[in-house]
Amino acid sequence: MTKVHKRRGLGVALILAAVAALAMATPTAARATPSASATSANPPCTISASHLISSARAQDIGGVIVAAGTSTSCQDPPPPPEPAFNGTPPLLFHGSPPTCSFSPCNDGDVMMTRVTGPLIITPIFWAPAGHPMSFAYKAIITSYLADVAQASGRDTNVFSVLNEYYGNNGNIHYNIGLTFPINDTDPLPAKRCTLESADASGIYADGSGYNACLDDDQLQAEVNSVTALHGLPHNLNHIYVLYLPKHVESCFLPGETTDPSDGQACTINNEPTAAYCAYHSEDPANAVYANLAYPIYDSPTGFTCGSDARFPVVESPNGNPDADTEISPTSHEVSEAITDPDTQTGWYDSSGFEIGDECAYIYGATNGQPGQLYNQTIFGQHFLTQQEFSNHVFNASGGKAGCVDSQRAES
Repeated sequence: MTKVHKRRGLGVALILAAVAALAMATPTAARATPSASATSANPPCTISASHLISSARAQDIGGVIVAAGTSTSCQDPPPPPEPAFNGTPPLLFHGSPPTCSFSPCNDGDVMMTRVTGPLIITPIFWAPAGHPMSFAYKAIITSYLADVAQASGRDTNVFSVLNEYYGNNGNIHYNIGLTFPINDTDPLPAKRCTLESADASGIYADGSGYNACLDDDQLQAEVNSVTALHGLPHNLNHIYVLYLPKHVESCFLPGETTDPSDGQACTINNEPTAAYCAYHSEDPANAVYANLAYPIYDSPTGFTCGSDARFPVVESPNGNPDADTEISPTSHEVSEAITDPDTQTGWYDSSGFEIGDECAYIYGATNGQPGQLYNQTIFGQHFLTQQEFSNHVFNASGGKAGCVDSQRAES
């Protein structure tokens, strides 16, 4: 049986030791300024949040984090001024009666209730040969998840905001456990989505680009393969957070990656399909999973998944911009999977925005020095995550606010 560690100290030490034992430590790459030749003069500027979310839902994909624009000529739209929110709140419960247009359907059930038990998070770091993932990157993310698990029941971080929501299987109660991270070295499958030559460079802050492309069915297959190998269950008690390595593009569909008209959408690229940073879903085998693409920020494309959507620079309170950037979408997707695991019968507003979508790139008050700003402190460690949406605050403010750092901030 998988052991769940909720105690910081020995439990976290064992988890981090497991990461160290299965991964070779590599230094954090310095952030480089892209060369002029790698810089895109004409960013695609094609991302429509409402269109992307609608397209994603039609394909049983939820909680898509829409890439934000950073160039003055490419913001669709820029994050709203704070305090603010995106979408058309309030969040509405779509489980009375539960209505699903495709399978799986959880009939209005959510995660992290007394019926389901604690939410068990299993991070899967997919780092095949030729696609290394540094120890520091994995350790910071794992430490964040361990802190979140240890803080279960408290009202001082964003996961406590979920306590105000419910499903047909009861009220949500902040109660998280963390398993040992899985270091997945399976080779990448053959490309089924087309990698365009223009996307082989000019994607990341160092000017590099993609060398592989995977579609959602392939990501589901990997989650199912890894969980089968480790004897892990598929139910509303578990979520599998799949972290992709750098230089791997992901797309909703196989085939070409230049035309969004058939519902195709991909991670940030130089094509009209440039769209998202991460998402969550539930596959036909009932595995609740999240796709966490390797973080893109300071990108020559004019799009970002990082805090440079809000601040002049990418904020990195732990001195590792990659890991610090990835923590916010991790929080976003896990929170949304809890409140909307099947992407159909949970909580989202009239535009399809979920609890995290409403507050994407909205951070609230921050502490620290510029370049190292943070808004969450858990057991002495600092993190920067977007806020989550509170219907209580939205209603109490007369519809003028809604994004908060914690349940304590609701009062």
